[in-house]
Amino acid sequence: MLENKEKLRYKEPLKCPECGSTRLIKDFDRAEIICAECGLVVQEEIIDTGPEWRVFESDDRNSKSRVGSPTTYTIHDKGLSTMIDWRNQDIYGKDLSPKRRAQIYRLRKWQRRIRVSDAMERNLSFALSELDRLASYLGLHRNIREDAAILYRKALSEGLIRGRSIESVTAACLYIICRQQSIPRTLDEIAEYSRVDKKEIGRSYRFLAKELGLSLSPTNPIDYIPRFASELGVSGKSQKRAVEILEEAMNKGLTSGRGPMGVAAGALYIANIQCNERRTQKEISRVAKVTEVTIRNRYKELEEKLGIKVDV
Repeated sequence: MLENKEKLRYKEPLKCPECGSTRLIKDFDRAEIICAECGLVVQEEIIDTGPEWRVFESDDRNSKSRVGSPTTYTIHDKGLSTMIDWRNQDIYGKDLSPKRRAQIYRLRKWQRRIRVSDAMERNLSFALSELDRLASYLGLHRNIREDAAILYRKALSEGLIRGRSIESVTAACLYIICRQQSIPRTLDEIAEYSRVDKKEIGRSYRFLAKELGLSLSPTNPIDYIPRFASELGVSGKSQKRAVEILEEAMNKGLTSGRGPMGVAAGALYIANIQCNERRTQKEISRVAKVTEVTIRNRYKELEEKLGIKVDV
């Protein structure tokens, strides 16, 4: 199942065999896919996967829909089982009688037992709820949660969880996906909201990366600039200048061996001064979660090596 999902995710886009263009138009009236460049009919008799009805209001869409919620890897049973509502009310909103309430209580209890039947499902149930909690605190998108859940399921199926806490492996999976998707989240930030310390998360992260054969590129300090600039409330001009400074520093090898957050904070400090949007080192250190000494060392290093004049 996981391999099929990976194949679908990285499937190459359909191209025109005549001119090689990827600008294709789906004409569902004629059931054809047509190249927008040369007009060649690339595919015929395609299937329209959309609904056969039309809607004019949002309420109509909900009332005419005949399917449930899509499957998701963030729930241990992939969202395929049913749920019994926690409210003791019938379909008309009236309170249930005491006898009926007792019956519903027993149904809920057996429903919970049936949904989580063996040790692997109990593990997934706890791990995925922890994953959802951690991702919510970090403000991560649902796609990140889905990918982290897939990675955890893969680690569980290969027996990599044994001997390690579920919380540390869950946090490590989330950190790995953030690294792969260039989402600026550090181990310190993840450990802040996790129930385990940074050292344990780091051990689990290195173990998973080694056993699953994951190649993770070093964190790019440019990825932190939009986030820091947004929290500081500076303009896009300062962001652009900070990115230019970092690109020049990376070309000269000044960022290797240094913490990406510190380098990004130093470049942003210089850019703010040059664009007349001064922010104190204390303000930037609070956002970047590095010390003021680190910011001073990084910005002075960039100033000296790149020949930038900064009027502090």
